[in-house]
Amino acid sequence: MKFVDQVVIEVEAGAGGDGCISFRREKFVPRGGPDGGNGGNGGSVYLIGKANLQTLADLEYHCRYKAQRGEHGKGSNRDGKNGADVYVPVPLGTDVYDADTNEFLGEILKPEQILLVARGGKGGRGNKAFATSTNRAPRIREKGKPGEKRRLKLILRLIADIGLVGLPNAGKSTLLSQLTSAHPKIADYPFTTLTPNLGVLKSESLNFTIADMPGIIEGASSGKGLGLIFLRHIERTKVIVYVIDISQKDPLKDLTVLITEIKSYNQEILKKKQVVVFNKIDLLKRVKKYKTDFPTFYVSALTGKGISELKEYLKTLL
Repeated sequence: MKFVDQVVIEVEAGAGGDGCISFRREKFVPRGGPDGGNGGNGGSVYLIGKANLQTLADLEYHCRYKAQRGEHGKGSNRDGKNGADVYVPVPLGTDVYDADTNEFLGEILKPEQILLVARGGKGGRGNKAFATSTNRAPRIREKGKPGEKRRLKLILRLIADIGLVGLPNAGKSTLLSQLTSAHPKIADYPFTTLTPNLGVLKSESLNFTIADMPGIIEGASSGKGLGLIFLRHIERTKVIVYVIDISQKDPLKDLTVLITEIKSYNQEILKKKQVVVFNKIDLLKRVKKYKTDFPTFYVSALTGKGISELKEYLKTLL
């Protein structure tokens, strides 16, 4: 499925039904009183979190949602039915903004969590509600209130336990395939990964989600390459794993580039747990050890060397 992480949709709640003007007309009841019922409330529009969704693609094609209006009140003290609510399924990690004012309306983080985004209009009162001791035959009623209507901007920030971050062609996708059962596209050219890939690292008691992010290049935080588009997807990860191609001329410089770009984008991300993985040791005759400020591993995602130790560490860390 096409990966879409930002869409604009239109939502419209139902209007309330009108109240009714009616009077009793019964045999042997010479002075029938008012019996006009109230209108029903209009249906509301909610967003609901679904764990099986990973993209906003469905909303790109179906971008308008309208709830049912409330029924009008009827005679014989019959109130109108409330309009049916509409529930729009979205993936976990969806941020919701008013598209016109950019006001933050909420976020969906848990399965089946709901967020009210357009409230239905209140139904109008029928004339029975206006009867008093001095006005026993009121000929007034209320009209239903209109439902809320708004444009929403939905932005997806993936919820993953671990985010794999690296320069293009560092071997992130191959590492993901070794750590999980995922099968991302793998090739020997840069920018193989154009959208985040997800996999699950399984342990005896819990499973952890790993996200492989598209390659980040120097200047990504200012809009270069694909990094800026997807940097927001590591904001909700618990652990950042820097994947560094150790066969390059200056691996530590590559690590510095990644940290600098993340800091420029959102320095709060750097408060998360961080791990450095020097990949592609199979390309070297002798593996040079580097000093970093984080737990460091040396692996070959291609041959699997060092992967089991990395797996166990990540499980323990989480």
